[in-house]
Amino acid sequence: MIKRLRNYWINRTTRRRFLLGTAGGGFGIMGAGYAYMRLWESGWLETTRRNVPLKQPGATIKVLHLSDLHASRVISLAYLRRAFGVGLEMKPDLICITGDFITWKYKQYDAYAKVLRALSDHAPTFACLGNHDGGSWAEGRMKIGTSSSQPVRDLLANANIRLLHNDHTVETINRREINLVGVGDLWNDECNPNTAFAKLDDSRPTVLLSHNPDSKDLMRNHPWDLMLCGHTHGGQVFLPGLGAPLAPVKDKRYVRGLHQLGDRWLHISKGVGNLHGVRLNCRPEVSLLNVS
Repeated sequence: MIKRLRNYWINRTTRRRFLLGTAGGGFGIMGAGYAYMRLWESGWLETTRRNVPLKQPGATIKVLHLSDLHASRVISLAYLRRAFGVGLEMKPDLICITGDFITWKYKQYDAYAKVLRALSDHAPTFACLGNHDGGSWAEGRMKIGTSSSQPVRDLLANANIRLLHNDHTVETINRREINLVGVGDLWNDECNPNTAFAKLDDSRPTVLLSHNPDSKDLMRNHPWDLMLCGHTHGGQVFLPGLGAPLAPVKDKRYVRGLHQLGDRWLHISKGVGNLHGVRLNCRPEVSLLNVS
């Protein structure tokens, strides 16, 4: 009887240690996985170079495409400065930023402008606004966003970055004239391509800045050659076999990378920043497009 009780308690203790060890190992793996997503991959910048041959060939223009900077408590200005430095090392001729300069309400605008100015000091820099930069959608998000995009507009002006908000301009780069068009954000109900493209001379190649790639459907009948977008963060979490189920777009075919649409091109940046400080199988991106 005593021997039987002793064996019972030995077996029970062994099982308990095994279960505790297994649970501890599981929590350890989860903790390591979260640490990787938060502390490593979210700041592990990827540089991509892609060639974009337009239907109207000409001198090559090196376009640095940045998006979704998301300056916030989890995306520091020091990190953004490092990302911009990586991009400028590729010596771009033109810089385009496709929205979401902030995440929610932000206070360090003066310091932020100084960091952004490194871009415009190097090359002509243009931007459009994203859903987080102010508007009806931003205001409605638990009251931690803002209805006004004026703070971000002032930020860009102080950084010498030209905002294209349902507007267009002509830029000459490497002796080649191109149209640059920018539209307002789709989710904030500010995307107005009819205004943006009004009186556009489409004999020139046209580069279009639009935060949300879903907006391509609104502009299918307008004359653009290359559309630059962000918004998706590449899905931020990319799962084998599932892709990017969390990507905030209706058309999950267009979440990241370069896509040819007939004789047009669509480029979607995975973004420099992120929401909530995590990424998985989806590194932040600094892209150089060789537009020829």
